[in-house]
Amino acid sequence: MKHTKWITVLMLLFVPLIAAAQLAPTERIVMQVPFKFTVGNVAIPGGEIIVQTADEKGSLLLVRNRDARVAAFTLPASARVGQAAPVTAMVFHKYGDRYFLTGLKVADSTAVYEFRQSKLEKEFQAQNLPPTERVLLTSTK
Repeated sequence: MKHTKWITVLMLLFVPLIAAAQLAPTERIVMQVPFKFTVGNVAIPGGEIIVQTADEKGSLLLVRNRDARVAAFTLPASARVGQAAPVTAMVFHKYGDRYFLTGLKVADSTAVYEFRQSKLEKEFQAQNLPPTERVLLTSTK
């Protein structure tokens, strides 16, 4: 009986991870980002960054640096429809030497993803520190 409880708990923990690993991405963007940045509450080191959808609807995104073995699943705060973007770009807010991923525009698509602020970015804003720079990076692949 004691082992049955632990097996049940472990199954409940690992089944979602197994399901997430089997999701077939429908869209993938590869970019070179020369600086460390934060998405959600996860710090992603600079380098080759891959952003891909992790579900059929495109509502869950995976942002990862494969070389550094760091990844973050994120739900965009919104995916609004606007004019089709001419290029693919990642939009960052910069506070001091810290970068935060705040948006993603996909070339030839009307979808514009906007990401929720991390706790740290909210703290910077609570201190009335406006973002000093917005950086757009065009897709390299």
